[in-house]
Amino acid sequence: MSQADVIKVSNQTVGIVVREERGFRFFSSERTFDSLDGGHFALRTQRSGRRGRLSSGAPATAAFSLGL
Repeated sequence: MSQADVIKVSNQTVGIVVREERGFRFFSSERTFDSLDGGHFALRTQRSGRRGRLSSGAPATAAFSLGL
């Protein structure tokens, strides 16, 4: 079963993110964010780990910019 979360910017729903095996995929519901539609975003812990900064027991959270 997929897990999805609503993404809001300035109290307006702009899309959803769906959890995948290695991160999240964004689906836009507003034209302003269509350039991100279908985009895959890694987990913060995966990015930190690749940079050698992963601390023991760090929570798995999404980290991405909406470019605002």
